Amino acid sequence: MDTRAFKRSLHHSERYNRRGFGLGDEVAGNLEQAYQSDLIAKLRETGHTLQRGRLTVRLAEAFGFCWGVERAVAMAYETRRHFPTERLWITNEIIHNPSVNDHLRQMDVKFIQVDQGVKDFSEVAGGDVVILPAFGATVQEMQLLNERGCHIVDTTCPWVSKVWNTVEKHKKHSFTSIIHGKVKHEETLATSSFAGTYLVVLDLAEAQLVCDYILGNGDRTAFMARFAKACSPGFDPDRDLLRLGVANQTTMLKSETEEIGRMFERTLLQRFGPIELNEHFLAFNTICDATQERQDAIFTLVDEPLDLMVVIGGYNSSNTTHLQEIAVSRGIRSFHIDTPERIGPGNRIDHMPLGGALELEEPFLPEGPIRVGITSGASTPDRVVEDVIKRLIDLCQT
Repeated sequence: MDTRAFKRSLHHSERYNRRGFGLGDEVAGNLEQAYQSDLIAKLRETGHTLQRGRLTVRLAEAFGFCWGVERAVAMAYETRRHFPTERLWITNEIIHNPSVNDHLRQMDVKFIQVDQGVKDFSEVAGGDVVILPAFGATVQEMQLLNERGCHIVDTTCPWVSKVWNTVEKHKKHSFTSIIHGKVKHEETLATSSFAGTYLVVLDLAEAQLVCDYILGNGDRTAFMARFAKACSPGFDPDRDLLRLGVANQTTMLKSETEEIGRMFERTLLQRFGPIELNEHFLAFNTICDATQERQDAIFTLVDEPLDLMVVIGGYNSSNTTHLQEIAVSRGIRSFHIDTPERIGPGNRIDHMPLGGALELEEPFLPEGPIRVGITSGASTPDRVVEDVIKRLIDLCQT
């Protein structure tokens, strides 16, 4: 499929909107009330530090809502204001944050149901309004909605669109796209739908397996079994790993994406030599600025003396999980929570350990003076961060 031509056609449709409806001033008050925080604004102006009794809170210098998330949420509010009576759907969570999605449900925004991993669009009718979330939608979903005669409001983050453009360049020049991402994540699914031939690698270990195969040190059967659900239809590793371009899910760990790119460059250099390298390897920078800023900020924060770290964001939020990963890698007691309500009375916390399932820890805070680092994923409103801080203050006063 010529995905570029489809996008051009869709973007010229009268039923497609990706710029909002000019209602920013009308929804600004609602957004401020729901998501902004005077306390957090003050902390940003006063060194990101709060002292209350025995508790010291250290906020990361970059955290929370990014520009792309703010844009997507504002467009969703504008869409409801512009279409006050139409049925309004969203193809997935607007962003990976439960409080934000709950607000949309209260505005009578319907979420496409998922049955055994497959979205059910059967109830969506012509004339309905459908929002595409910040991390995008697949080409196939866009086609279906367009053919059904829906009004499409596209809040896809421009950084995600940049990655789509990158894999389309790979496709144009007959390069296989190596996508660093989580194979079932909505953004990676969308990105792979714009690619031609592709292979998704989760981490450095999987990237190393692919590099070993390129250098003749792998078993084809084992390779295909490992990546059967992470590659394009008809993928042939003996044919499709000779010309490679690297892209990524924008919320992955920056340092890991960069190292994966270097791994493939070294591997293809070893196989084909410096003169032919440019015929076999392409690299574009597709790391999101906001993701990078938040990761850089927590790397700085974890160098400080902290007793523990609280990371706030949706449990299915990739960028939040990587913030947690950085804290854990430094040996800091770290707790990932999705809502303030996870911190309860009696000095207890329900949290999600890295790679684990929800568990309860009680007591949560140690006795005596305590220094707590706090950061949040790009989908977490300041109001949620404020509520977490207030709960910590309450626990330290009891």
